[in-house]
Amino acid sequence: MRTRLLPLLIVLMAAVLLALGIPLAVSLAGAHQQKVVVDRIDDTARFAALAQFVTDSPDGTTGAFENERLATLSSELRSYYEVYGIRAGVFYRTGSPMAHAPEEWSLPKEGEVRDAFAEAKLSRRSHDPKQVWPWQRRNLVVASPVIRDGDVVAVVVTDSPTGQMRSRTLHGWLVIGAGEFAAMLLAVGAALRLTGWVLKPVRVLDATTHDIATGRLKSRVAAAGGPPELQRLARSFNEMADNVEDVLEQQRAFVADASHQLRNPLAALLLRIELLSFELPEGNKEIASVQAEGKRLAQVLDDLLDLALAEHTEADLRITDIGELAAERLAAWAPTAEAKGVRLVGDCPPTTAWADPVALSSALDAVIDNAVKFTPGDQTVEVTVSSYGDTSTVVVTDHGPGLTDEELARVGDRFWRSGRHQNIKGSGLGLSISRALLAAGGGSIAYDRHEPHGLKVTVAVPRSAPAA
Repeated sequence: MRTRLLPLLIVLMAAVLLALGIPLAVSLAGAHQQKVVVDRIDDTARFAALAQFVTDSPDGTTGAFENERLATLSSELRSYYEVYGIRAGVFYRTGSPMAHAPEEWSLPKEGEVRDAFAEAKLSRRSHDPKQVWPWQRRNLVVASPVIRDGDVVAVVVTDSPTGQMRSRTLHGWLVIGAGEFAAMLLAVGAALRLTGWVLKPVRVLDATTHDIATGRLKSRVAAAGGPPELQRLARSFNEMADNVEDVLEQQRAFVADASHQLRNPLAALLLRIELLSFELPEGNKEIASVQAEGKRLAQVLDDLLDLALAEHTEADLRITDIGELAAERLAAWAPTAEAKGVRLVGDCPPTTAWADPVALSSALDAVIDNAVKFTPGDQTVEVTVSSYGDTSTVVVTDHGPGLTDEELARVGDRFWRSGRHQNIKGSGLGLSISRALLAAGGGSIAYDRHEPHGLKVTVAVPRSAPAA
């Protein structure tokens, strides 16, 4: 969730900063150009005032006084060009020059200068030239009309280089960019803090839910701050977990109590059936069937009691040599396998892991018992111990009939037995007890096919120390 929420916040903040920064940058560029335009308008107005009193005509007929005014105008234009590097000139309506600087500069026949000249002839002063951006290497042209007796007699034109203006604009943009970058860093930091504050209770809730799902029912959501809604959710979750634990505890207690209370009447009933069998002819099939069912019921009650205890008992985790423990269980089951004609072989190198030795032994007993039980004579049951990363495994494979895909999905459920194996001794609780015992210590049990036929059972326990 963090990887989805954080980019969303960053994109939104970046969009806000861009929405503020881009207009600011455009406004800054416009302000710098407007300042230059105003200065050029003032300059052209001053030159127009000087040119207004120059009365020479395009044919070159002038008087001495007019020549003095023209010389003053020319001197002002030259000084202006030498000081500021701005080309400037006064041109008659026909386009012929009255005075200009530098000497080689003249009014072009087309282009921006000519367009400004034509606009000024219509008695319109340049006030809003096209914006010059920092990446555009072009000049800024401003033209003002020279008006005498209400008529435009000449036009003052300035052609200004924009290098300094573009440099100032670019510098201002860099300052804005630095401010945007700093603001973005602050925004990212704020987004990180905000997402951490919002999602911390979610992470704690997720971890606690995982703990409860894996069998650690006493796990609860610790106070982790965050929004009030998530705090209420954490409190509600803890209340729900308490209720679920109470219900499960009542269930376990009922199963344990029922199993315990039924054992004594069942034992008395079996004893009376045994006494009754002495009164019947020897080899009576009905009484033998009743005795077998009674013993099976006693085994179911014992397994139910074991299951209730397995789900209630805390695991006694310690560093255990899995290879040595598996070899011990192989030796214990060797006589049973030999009596049935099954070969029981193992590869059990020394391998350490964190496990409850009693629980792991019980689980291996149940798995090896099933493997030997369902493997026909002259076949092999293999037990292999190995380690992969953070997990140690004991794999038990047999060459029995195996299970179908549908049966593999149900194996390990309480009281479940394959329809093909209903006549084989068992209660259907052995693998459920094994799973409960392993889950209490962070272990697991998995089932798969063993080609070409048979079943592969993998018992896994962690090699890393349990969480505090």
